[in-house]
Amino acid sequence: MSTKKPVILHIGDPIKHNPEVYERFASEFTVIRPEAEERQREPFLQALRDRKWGDFDAVFRPFWNTGGEMGRWDKELIPLLPKSMKIYASAGAGYDWADVDILAEHGILYCNGARASSEAVADMAIFHILSVFRNLAWSQLAARSGDPAQWTEAHKHATATSHNPQNHILGIIGLGNIGTVIARKAFACFGMKIHYFDVERKTASHEAEAGNAVFEATLDDLLGVSDCVVLATPFGGSVLIDSARLTKFKHGSRFVNIARGTLVDEDALVAALKSGQLHAAGLDVFANEPRVHPELCKMNNVTLTCHNAGGAIETNFGFERLAMENIEAFLLQGKALTPVNAHLIKG
Repeated sequence: MSTKKPVILHIGDPIKHNPEVYERFASEFTVIRPEAEERQREPFLQALRDRKWGDFDAVFRPFWNTGGEMGRWDKELIPLLPKSMKIYASAGAGYDWADVDILAEHGILYCNGARASSEAVADMAIFHILSVFRNLAWSQLAARSGDPAQWTEAHKHATATSHNPQNHILGIIGLGNIGTVIARKAFACFGMKIHYFDVERKTASHEAEAGNAVFEATLDDLLGVSDCVVLATPFGGSVLIDSARLTKFKHGSRFVNIARGTLVDEDALVAALKSGQLHAAGLDVFANEPRVHPELCKMNNVTLTCHNAGGAIETNFGFERLAMENIEAFLLQGKALTPVNAHLIKG
């Protein structure tokens, strides 16, 4: 019987937060960590062509802000991976920088870190939900302006269109790890009524856990009944909220995006906000980060944060640990913890 350990390609910075877990991880596998200059696009592609790191079994990316120097994992890069590679475990909830369908075609499982960021992202969603119901962007901008006229305007008039979230319908697009925690918190915090749309209806126990969530058969059905819509689904390769879809929202409703900016046509969103089709928006993500649409920056009915919904230190600890545990679970026990594209892998 072979005693050779599986080989792991560690891309990104060294481990920072979970030394005990990494000690175990390093004892189970042979870990190779390319330096930063080797991770640039062309050197990385050439190293794969030259089989510089041999027949590695997994790729391990424990941080969302390093390990991506080679750019998109696409039809140019993925075929260069060794046939031995079976799993890519990464930090981060989103995976719009990796073509998970092409990975699946090559028999490679992709695992994300959404479970580790669920609490932090859901908390940020709750902040944005409260902001769009209570006109908090308007109030905050007026208070920061130092202008008594702006203060007075907001103090007098913001109340007329502010509402308590209680008993309003929160529509969640994507009732996965993050969407479920958002639903649970909104139900418990505010007493909101939870509706959702997903590619498949969840089990009755899952719906009960998510604040007695009600399934809507189509996305348009969800948009039509919701007082506030939260986008909590991964990027699927195309815009989901465009000008046509914005007409399906309940008139005067609210929109929160903590998923991916590329899911939204921002010009259409600006138009919907200006026309009153949408009353307000709360955005943590943008189509052209780090640049924010200039019209959104001018609006006092738009709350903006800089893609840090998951930005709690607990998330970093969790991303790092979960990436290691996914590889351990898959290579040593045969079943990963948070697979994304398992349904696309044939056989």
